[in-house]
Amino acid sequence: QVQFVESGGGWVEPGGSLKLSCVASISLFGSFVMGWYRQAPWKQRDFVVTITTGGNTDYADTVKERFTISRDNAKKTVYLQMNSLKPEDTAVYYCYMRSPLGNSHWGRGTQVTVSS
Repeated sequence: QVQFVESGGGWVEPGGSLKLSCVASISLFGSFVMGWYRQAPWKQRDFVVTITTGGNTDYADTVKERFTISRDNAKKTVYLQMNSLKPEDTAVYYCYMRSPLGNSHWGRGTQVTVSS
């Protein structure tokens, strides 16, 4: 069973930055697509970004130019650097993993709150 340890969430003022981390307890971490989704209060869970095993990235339009995903396969960790944060970025952020067979796994989430 895959387990994730997410960290880095918290409160920040608009325009500020946060960096999320997600450590996955799984072998062959480098074989998995990793990413982040988020869910704001009373809304559905939305796609934020993914990164493939080869390092190709795909961002939601709402976060392009502000968020950057990266991965360290040796540390089994995926990161999300979030800059120029806006109040509408407030949400629970979930670490995401997709296996080569297409199975999806989710972390428990970390809260990000952007307010003045």
